[in-house]
Amino acid sequence: MAEYYNYIKALHLIFVITWFAGLFYIVRLFIYQIEASQKPSPDKEILGAQLKIMANRLWVIITWPSAILTLIFATTLLIINPAWLQMPWMHIKLGFVVLLYLYQLKCHQIYKQLQRDEVKYSSNYMRLFNEVATILLFAIIFLVIVRHEVNWIFGVIGIVSLSVILMILVKIYKRYREKK
Repeated sequence: MAEYYNYIKALHLIFVITWFAGLFYIVRLFIYQIEASQKPSPDKEILGAQLKIMANRLWVIITWPSAILTLIFATTLLIINPAWLQMPWMHIKLGFVVLLYLYQLKCHQIYKQLQRDEVKYSSNYMRLFNEVATILLFAIIFLVIVRHEVNWIFGVIGIVSLSVILMILVKIYKRYREKK
């Protein structure tokens, strides 16, 4: 199986990318669904129906399959190279990956609610929620790429700083939207 390592790694990366694309876009669709639910008829019904179709196709055809295939190829890579499981950076990476799958499950819960026309969150909350995937993406990628060169303290400070900057930008964008 080692001779297929690079092919498996390439497939893993392809499905990570499509998974993140799905996670980023689904939350945008949640925002649009929430905002559409506040519009008057017939816009509310027309937009709501179209956004449900779009969310369903994205979630069922792209995001969930990508998440599953990512896991399958990642597991295969770990079977090929089990020594990675002895490395501290891999333990931390896997912790972030667990958080990412928990984020996916929370997105699934919100997806199901919105498919039933249950709006439990504001669009502003969803804008903040959308940044969780960004933070996890940064954490995982930097951890994998610079695993031997980064001081853990600076890594944590960097992720916290990124989080604060993203939250500030979301607040600025909210004020901008309210002025329009």
